[in-house]
Amino acid sequence: MAYTFLDQMRKENIVRFGADVGPAQPDRHFDPARADLKNSALRFIHDRCEKLNFRDDAPYSGRSSEPRQIPYDMEMDVERLCLERELEKFIDSGAADDAYNVYYCYLEMFFGCYGKSKKMVELLSEYESNGSSLLMKHRDHYSHSVYVFALGLAVYERNSAYRRAFKEFYGLDPDEENAESDREAACLFLEYWGLTSLFHDIGYPFELPFEQVLSYFETDGIRRGKGAVYMAYRDLNSLTDVPEAAKRRFGELFGREFSSLVDVFAFDIARTIGKEYGASENELAETIARKPTSPETFGYYMDHAWFSAMRLFRELAETPEGASSLTPFHVNALSAILMHNSLFKFAIANKKPDVPLKMRLQPLAYLLMLCDELQCWDRIAYGRNSRRELHPSAAEFDLSGGSIRATYFFDSAERDKIEDFERSIAEWRQSGCAGEEPRLKAYSDMVGGRFRKDIERIVDTSSAPLSVVADVRAADRKSKHTYLSSSSFMHLYDFAVALNARYLYGGNEDKVSPELLEEKFEALSLEYQLSNINQAKSFSAYLNAIDCFYTDKPVDCEEIVKFSPAQTEVFAPMEHKRWVLEHISMGWRYGDEYESLPLPEGESLAEGESMYSKRKAFREQMRRHKLAMDGEPDDAQIKAHYDALPETEKGKDYEPFNSMLKLIKKFDGLRIYKL
Repeated sequence: MAYTFLDQMRKENIVRFGADVGPAQPDRHFDPARADLKNSALRFIHDRCEKLNFRDDAPYSGRSSEPRQIPYDMEMDVERLCLERELEKFIDSGAADDAYNVYYCYLEMFFGCYGKSKKMVELLSEYESNGSSLLMKHRDHYSHSVYVFALGLAVYERNSAYRRAFKEFYGLDPDEENAESDREAACLFLEYWGLTSLFHDIGYPFELPFEQVLSYFETDGIRRGKGAVYMAYRDLNSLTDVPEAAKRRFGELFGREFSSLVDVFAFDIARTIGKEYGASENELAETIARKPTSPETFGYYMDHAWFSAMRLFRELAETPEGASSLTPFHVNALSAILMHNSLFKFAIANKKPDVPLKMRLQPLAYLLMLCDELQCWDRIAYGRNSRRELHPSAAEFDLSGGSIRATYFFDSAERDKIEDFERSIAEWRQSGCAGEEPRLKAYSDMVGGRFRKDIERIVDTSSAPLSVVADVRAADRKSKHTYLSSSSFMHLYDFAVALNARYLYGGNEDKVSPELLEEKFEALSLEYQLSNINQAKSFSAYLNAIDCFYTDKPVDCEEIVKFSPAQTEVFAPMEHKRWVLEHISMGWRYGDEYESLPLPEGESLAEGESMYSKRKAFREQMRRHKLAMDGEPDDAQIKAHYDALPETEKGKDYEPFNSMLKLIKKFDGLRIYKL
């Protein structure tokens, strides 16, 4: 039973209420027999991660629509279901705002509060989309990181050799028959692989200015190297110093107190792979220390991985509670991030260039370098040269039997580039291979085998045999759900906070401080926060349907300050459809028993508690709703369901958006315009 506490709650409710009132097990959204990326990643979350983050806690201490409505472990089951559903949506779409939801789930589940860490991930997306077009070469790293996360889950799910290596490295029983050890390992892997993969590129905002300076001079024909103007970083103590609480924690873990993160990472890398590559702790410390300060000694390149590791450590250890909870897993994850870009390839493995990294030596670093290389499809090209290259628009994976068979698809609309390349390669061969071999990155690398060989030089694929095929087909971009409305990802969170305020303050939202609105939003469970976020994300589609859009730029169009009845008649049914399908996906069922069943025997109202709030709690405990729909209703059935609603219920589908117009204008400077 994948969601064990939901099943336990159902059995308890049968006893409490004398009837089977739920909650029901959510439907599977994957085929467990298919070994592709999506089905493998979802199967991992659904089947292997039972009891994720469970703990013995006071009864009904968990959050749902309000605090203390459901058991804590039931909330944890629903959170895992949220992650499963949001990852499914991202794999289907590849859209950046769906990647946002995966980040949101992870931070809420393992960091405890998205709001405290949102700038860490949002800045990467904003920096790339706004500044990367100034570069010669650059592609997306925001959605890329979520793809890497999903690919790693799929590899873990399908590759028994990797699971064994991971368990043995961290001292867990590798016997697959030991179900409890297997479950524990999977839950640990989800947490620390998520940390490694989702945040491995958050240091790019430090690398991008470096590249922008070089790019400016490259336009005048000055090549990267001696004579080029470049940046270097100074006064890095704020990133590298180890706080006192973390020093004490490292002393407990390793028997040593480190004053600098440089020394922490040198120690960790030396003890895991140093012997294999003849890299001493002192040598590693000296190399790591030079990364940001002397880029000329690394081919005039700045290493974003260095900043990713340092920045993420600060996020983990800023508070005394964070420092006291640090584990060797955290250090391994940070070391993996530090190594993934260039440190391993050009400063460690260069001593033994024919010895690729084995998974048993450092499983997280191994998997990050493997998946980081494999994830080269569906990435927005920002740089000037990158936009002229030909990169795969889609990919399919067969991970059965522990192998990795990847097929990369190039857009058939770019056939002219392929034909030009094929002509040039034919002419080169006819000339006796004189001069440099023509290339069309990344198509020629896929076709010629360079791509696979480059990966095999980095990581040992003997336990994960790799094959790569290139193919051509029409690119499908419909899933991106892109509309004219545009703003930053930072607004998604604020939109969601504003929408939630509509239900709390009934028309007086603009008189409430942003801090209080955010505090109320953070009191919701992850499921309800995501529902508000998904409602906010749908706003651009609703505006598109009524020939409107939002932007933070002044434009010469008619501004909308309130939606008309005719406009709401268009998008209110769309919002109802979103709500119905969301609830079906999350395992909610139709039912109104919570409105009439008497208090279970032995239960009573707490001091100050009303019967109304008690019945709201029953609804959350049963996961039944009088407005929900069962089965797989089509558009016509959902529209008929909407039409039959009382006017007060219909108002819930459009009134929040009128409220939001005032809030986003006040707090975010966004305006709504009519085309």
